[in-house]
Amino acid sequence: MAELSANAPKTENRPSALREFWFYFSENRGAVIGLWVFAAFVFCAAFAPLLAPYDPTEQFRTHILQPPVWQEGGSWAFPLGTDPLGRDMLSRLIMGSRYSFFVGIVVVVVAVSGGVIVGLLSGFAPKWVDTLIMRVMDIILAFPSLLLALVLVAILGPSLTNAMIAIAIVFQPHYVRLTRASVLAERQKDYVTSARVAGAGRSRLMFITVLPNCLAPIIVQAALSFSTAILDAAALGFLGMGAQPPTPEWGTMLAEAREFILRAWWVVTFPGLAILVTVLAINLMGDGLRDALDPKLKRS
Repeated sequence: MAELSANAPKTENRPSALREFWFYFSENRGAVIGLWVFAAFVFCAAFAPLLAPYDPTEQFRTHILQPPVWQEGGSWAFPLGTDPLGRDMLSRLIMGSRYSFFVGIVVVVVAVSGGVIVGLLSGFAPKWVDTLIMRVMDIILAFPSLLLALVLVAILGPSLTNAMIAIAIVFQPHYVRLTRASVLAERQKDYVTSARVAGAGRSRLMFITVLPNCLAPIIVQAALSFSTAILDAAALGFLGMGAQPPTPEWGTMLAEAREFILRAWWVVTFPGLAILVTVLAINLMGDGLRDALDPKLKRS
């Protein structure tokens, strides 16, 4: 009994998985800052209609290219100024966060879902099927990602939906290769052999036994792909192949304002800063996730 009592506090004081994750994540200060910025980004995207002072497509023709409030000629009615059509920059930036968040979520969900399933199949498939799948992935990876996305959007037609589909297709090979590599490493371990001997079917081995142990690198890759998806969507919008005017998407806003760079710096600077800060925050958060989820990087 005394021995049991002595061992009891050790079990009670053992940190939970969530507490351990936060301990390693919070050691990276940049990741914590990135998390707070990302939380603000998500808040703006969720409550954009309530936070935006005006409709993002409403035109105030008497206030065309009005400068920000701290510059001469600015007004608190339009704190960040107006664009060439007299639309409020602050309202368009806030609503643009909703489109960027939507792009990131859809692209990552579609790319991860398809890539993980194909990667699992490749890892458990016969040699010739595995080789065929990987050669197709190698062919897709041989093309520059933005160029391939441009070709796909040109075939499907310029729109935000088609841009998301194209970006998701471009991202899938990364998840296929990552999942396959993790599966091949896990298949050799004792717990998989034990499950196979116990009579587990192939589907159970794939989705119940092996997949949960492959999720850590996939989660990190998904976080980094979120920022890349926002960048690629903005690039396609800037080239006129993504969201179409008057949609307040950050890349489209840059495209509409590029001829006014010298006359009105704010119409280009603020959408560019929004993209920069958001992508940087997500990348910092992704680094923290990698530190917290990869056991090789954990310090004792």
